[in-house]
Amino acid sequence: MKSMNTSLTPQPPATEPATAVSAPAPAAQTPRSLLKHLQTQFPAFRDFLPLSIGIDKQLLAVMPELDRKTMRTALGIHTGSLRYLKVMEKAKVRHDLDGTPGAEVTDTHRAHATQVLQERFKKEADRKKAEREAKAAEEAARVHADKLNQLAAKFAKKS
Repeated sequence: MKSMNTSLTPQPPATEPATAVSAPAPAAQTPRSLLKHLQTQFPAFRDFLPLSIGIDKQLLAVMPELDRKTMRTALGIHTGSLRYLKVMEKAKVRHDLDGTPGAEVTDTHRAHATQVLQERFKKEADRKKAEREAKAAEEAARVHADKLNQLAAKFAKKS
C-alpha cells in the first residue's frame, strides 16, 4: 500500500520529459500548423511572395527536423492558395525564405497560375449555378405540391 505524503515540505516535482511541456514535436505537426509557423517566421510565406524553386531544400537547411511529407503538403497548401496564385499571376521575381529577390518567374509559371485561377473561378461559378437551379427546382416542386393540396381540399369539400 502506498503512503500519502502529508508533510508540508515541498516535494520535487515528478520528472517528465521536457517535450511534454514545450511545443509539439515537428513530426506531430499538421501541415496547416506548419504553414502558420512558416508564415510567422519567414517573410516570403507571410507576404505570399513567389517562392524560389527549391524552397524545400532551404527550409530543410534551416529546419532539419521537419518531416518532408508534412512540409511538402504545407507547401502545396500555400502555393495552391488563391492569394498566392493571384500574386504569382503578375509576379516577375521569385523570393528566398527571407524575402530576398532571386530568379525570374517564367511566363509558363505565370500562365499556369492564370489557368488554375480560371479553372477555380469556373468551377465555383458552376457550383453556384447548380445550387441556384436546385433551389429553383425545389421551390417549383413546393409550389406544385401546394397547388395540388389546394385542389384536393377544394374538391374534398364538395363531396
